[in-house]
Amino acid sequence: MRAARLVLGLALACLLCAAARAEPYLAIRSGLKCVACHVNPTGGGLRNAVGNAFAQNVIPANALPGMLEGWNGSLLDDRLRLGGDARSASTRTSVAGRPATTVGGTEQTRLYGDVQLIKGYLGAYVDEQVAPGKAERQEAYVRLQTPALGWYAKAGQFYLPFGWRLQDNFAFVRQLSGVNMTVPDKGLEIGQESDEWSIQFVRSNGPGNKGDTTGHQTTAQAIWMQPWGRLGAATAQVTSTAGNRQAYGLFAGTTTGPVAWLGEIDFVSDAGYPEGKRRQLATLLEANWLVRQGHNLKLTSEYLDPDRRVPNDNKVRYSLVYEYTPFAFAQLRAGYRRYGGIPQNAVDNRRQSFVELHGLF
Repeated sequence: MRAARLVLGLALACLLCAAARAEPYLAIRSGLKCVACHVNPTGGGLRNAVGNAFAQNVIPANALPGMLEGWNGSLLDDRLRLGGDARSASTRTSVAGRPATTVGGTEQTRLYGDVQLIKGYLGAYVDEQVAPGKAERQEAYVRLQTPALGWYAKAGQFYLPFGWRLQDNFAFVRQLSGVNMTVPDKGLEIGQESDEWSIQFVRSNGPGNKGDTTGHQTTAQAIWMQPWGRLGAATAQVTSTAGNRQAYGLFAGTTTGPVAWLGEIDFVSDAGYPEGKRRQLATLLEANWLVRQGHNLKLTSEYLDPDRRVPNDNKVRYSLVYEYTPFAFAQLRAGYRRYGGIPQNAVDNRRQSFVELHGLF
C-alpha cells in the first residue's frame, strides 16, 4: 500500500511540477554549499537525501501531502537515486507598435539518475531532457570521490562551473558567459570541497566548438565560504578556430535579515572581429525577500554592455517575481520583466509578464 501511494504521488508530482532547480539564494539563505543538497558537487539537478529533506521541511509553506511523505529519491540501499523535474509556463510579451503575443506550454521535462558503482566513491550520473521534442542528453558523467579528503573528479558531459547557477538561463550574466543549464560541455573536471573552499578546474571542448569549429576551453572557479556569505571568482579561456575568448567573473552572496543578496559581474573579451577584440560586460544584482515560509519575493536589476567601444548601446532588465511553494516538489511563480535598450529598437524595450508552475521529485 505504501509503495502504491508512493508511485501515485510521483505520478502526481510529474503532472504538477515544472523545473525546480534549487536557486543559489537558498544556499546563501541557509548557509549551505551546493554539494550539501545536490549529487552534483557544483549544484543543480538531482538532490541527495539532505536536499530532499530541505525541500520538504524548510522551503514549503505547508507539510508534504501524506502520499508523498518520506520520498527521498533513494532506492536499493541508496545505491540508486532517481528524480525528475519539468517546467510549464505562459509568457505574454508586449512590444510597442505590435500586437502582444502569448506563448505557453511545457518548457522542459527532465529525468535524473545516479548509480553508486562503489558506494561513496564511484558513481555514474545522467540528466536526460525528455520533453518538449525529442529526448536529449544534458549530462552524463562518471564521478570519483574521496569523501575523507574532499576531492572529486568528473569525466563526461556536464555543466561548466562559472558564477551563480541561476534558474533563469536568460539572465544577462548567463547569456554573456555562455554558461547556463542548457549548455553542457564534454571534458574533465577536478574539484576540492572543504569547510571554507569550493574549487573547480575543468578542461573541456568548449560549448561553441562543434562541427567545423574546433578548440578547447579551460575553466576555473573558486568560492570562499564564510558565516556572512560567500565570495567567488571564475575564469574561462577559450581557444577556437572561430575566435578566442577570455571571460572573468566575480560573484558574491550574503544576507541582511530576511533578504538574501546575490551579485555578479562578468567581463568577456572576444577575438575574431575585423575591428579587433570585442569587450563586453554584464552585471546582476538580486534580492530575495523571505516574506514568510514558502513565500519569496525576488527583485533583480541587470545590465549588459555588448560592446564597450560603442557608446549608448547598453541594455537593462528589471524583474519582479513572486514565488509561492505551497508544499514540497511544487512551486508557483508569477513575474514581470521590463527590458530597456536603445530607443530605436522596440524589441529591446519590451515588457514581459509570466506565470510558471514548477517543482521536482
